[in-house]
Amino acid sequence: MKLLNIYKVIFIFIAITANFIGAQQDVLQLEKGWKFVQGDNPQYSLPSYDDSKWKNILVDREWEVQGYQDYDGYAWYRIKIIIPSSLKNNTFLKDSLEIFLGKIDDCDQSFINGKILGINGKNAAIDKQADDSFKTARYYYNRNRRYTLSVNDPRILWDKENLIAVRVYDQGGKGGIYSGDLTIGMVKLVEYISSNHDHCVFNFDKGNASKTFSLKNNSNSLTLKGKLLIQVQNKLTKKIYFEEKKDANLAPLSSQMFSYSFKNRNEPVYVNYILEFDNTKERAIIVDEVPYVLTPVPSLKPKINGAKVYGQRPGKPFLYSIAATGEDPMIFEAANLPDGLKIDRKTGIISGSVLNKGEYSIKLEAKNKYGAAKSDFKIVIGEMLALTPPMGWNSWNCWGLSVDQEKVIASAKVFKQKGLMKHGWTSINIDDGWEITGRSQDPKRDADGKILCNSKFPNMKTLGDSIHALGLKFGIYSSPGELTCGGYTASYQHELQDAQSYASWGVDYLKYDWCSYETHAKDRSIPELQKPYIVMNEALHKIDRDIVYSLCQYGNGNVWEWGASVGGNLWRTTGDITDTWSSLSTIGFNQTVNAKYAKPGNWNDPDMLVVGWVGWGPSLHPSRLTPDEQYTHISLWSLLSAPLLIGCDLTRLDDFTLNLLTNDEVLALDQDPLGKQAVQKIVKDNIQVWVKELQDGNKAIGIFNLDKEPQKYTLNFSDIDINAKIKIRDLWRQKDIGTFSGKYETTVPSHGVILLKVFTK
Repeated sequence: MKLLNIYKVIFIFIAITANFIGAQQDVLQLEKGWKFVQGDNPQYSLPSYDDSKWKNILVDREWEVQGYQDYDGYAWYRIKIIIPSSLKNNTFLKDSLEIFLGKIDDCDQSFINGKILGINGKNAAIDKQADDSFKTARYYYNRNRRYTLSVNDPRILWDKENLIAVRVYDQGGKGGIYSGDLTIGMVKLVEYISSNHDHCVFNFDKGNASKTFSLKNNSNSLTLKGKLLIQVQNKLTKKIYFEEKKDANLAPLSSQMFSYSFKNRNEPVYVNYILEFDNTKERAIIVDEVPYVLTPVPSLKPKINGAKVYGQRPGKPFLYSIAATGEDPMIFEAANLPDGLKIDRKTGIISGSVLNKGEYSIKLEAKNKYGAAKSDFKIVIGEMLALTPPMGWNSWNCWGLSVDQEKVIASAKVFKQKGLMKHGWTSINIDDGWEITGRSQDPKRDADGKILCNSKFPNMKTLGDSIHALGLKFGIYSSPGELTCGGYTASYQHELQDAQSYASWGVDYLKYDWCSYETHAKDRSIPELQKPYIVMNEALHKIDRDIVYSLCQYGNGNVWEWGASVGGNLWRTTGDITDTWSSLSTIGFNQTVNAKYAKPGNWNDPDMLVVGWVGWGPSLHPSRLTPDEQYTHISLWSLLSAPLLIGCDLTRLDDFTLNLLTNDEVLALDQDPLGKQAVQKIVKDNIQVWVKELQDGNKAIGIFNLDKEPQKYTLNFSDIDINAKIKIRDLWRQKDIGTFSGKYETTVPSHGVILLKVFTK
């Protein structure tokens, strides 16, 4: 078996200590009691300030979902709490107090009793003065704010009331303290231990799984000794499959390597790394998860996959590649093609242009030495593009601003080499970073005003041609302001020229990102939010090429209600996603109010996929999502009829990630021609059931477990409007389960999903 490059997915340190010290807990909870106000005033950091008229707010979710929709800029949080001296008197380490404020979107200055405590996740000196420089930091929204103070620091008032104040600046999209689990406590031994297991892959060979990783002691004075227990445990049954103990002896600032191997069962299992410290009651527990592959290997016989309908405008360049699995070489046929189109029988690429509007029913065929497959296909020549959600790759979530032409070409080649095209993946999109940076003294445009590319993209036309030659579409990125999000040249007052450049390069897809247009908008009214997108839409309709139009403005002004009216084929409904359960679940399970606006040609976009090796460039890491969280990710996005844009380094695709991206029965939900977005039908404790209507009259059902532990669940069919005996198929395993009446019982893994198709017709 090939080596399977998979990775950690949960990283938890748990301190096992007495729950109570006298009458005091060893950790003070800061979950409740916060006050909130919009705006900015330095007096807000002072204990003497009267906040009695401020509103209460939760700190486990952004302020947008708490009544402050579309608010960006400054806001303040305050909480008062007594810090008992028993915290320091009854703990093994007595040197430092830790104030943990979770994650903050985007930037923070945090205060204790009127003095700065920390800035954007870093401790602040006692004499640090407040200024506005903290708000210029980008991409801090996913960083934990963990601030420490010496127990002798005069900013702490032991056994007295302390004021914690947090000055937040939100740069756009969602904002505020949002991850929960805020605490005050003493620094513990476990916090000096770190692990690189999240960057170390599991290897699979001869039926065994193995890993080598290291633990590091980050203390510059303490030696950490103990026993490391490595334990493999079934996630659902809790059965222990493997245990091994190893001595751990870590001098200050040193690392120690550990290796282990066990029988791979290809099922959901934990690997628990339990470090038991000598002479204390503390333990460090790191939880890893082993990937398991559910998708069966495709047959050698041909099978036609991908979208069953495709739209193009009259007279515009046409390019469509038939997606078909099966052993190569293959011969392709397309019967009843309209005038102007031709098929390359060796590659399955259909090209040309069609002048006459209409719907054309085509019969596709793929043949190899093992047999033949046929499939109905509809070509619609009219005014609508993107009749099914776009499926492709985007450079941002892996390469960020470090993207270059070589990386893009390499990604396109992987689409061909790894067979992604055989499953309907069709586009290669460059995100930000191809233009000339606004900081450069070099010209940003030529004498005629045409946009110039930076040295990383020496010939955009050649790049587009090479992508098209593979049968793939070519996408690009810009913004309606002077600068893009990354500070590169954007399209303000050059919209038509840029659209013309895109057409000359062969661009098929444009992501248009709000960013610096904020300085031009008079306010956040709907007309002001629409204006820049209308301007670019008009430009796109003046060129001799179809370009799918993606509106990226984070859901402001309920864009799903008007995105289609300004020409959008898809629109972001949320801020940027990250490879964490908090981000994935918050975004995915809140796509509840926009379902009725999704339809062929118009799609809600909850952002790109965060599976595989990601990192926002140039340094990458394996996705921090567990295997089950990644199954949830792909399942939920497919049920939502969401655009599917892979965001990882395709040159490092492993078997597990390829399994996620090439299950044709799962992808068929996303590409279903009916184009109906799933709706949330049941919310019971931590179980959610989402139901999607399909064109064939049947339904897809996702049963999701948002809990940290596996959950048994009984789905009563009457709760999802099914009152007949039904056949059920497991889509990830591509396996019929049986016929059921009245109910279906299952166990759902933690943060996992059971994805079903039920046949009612």
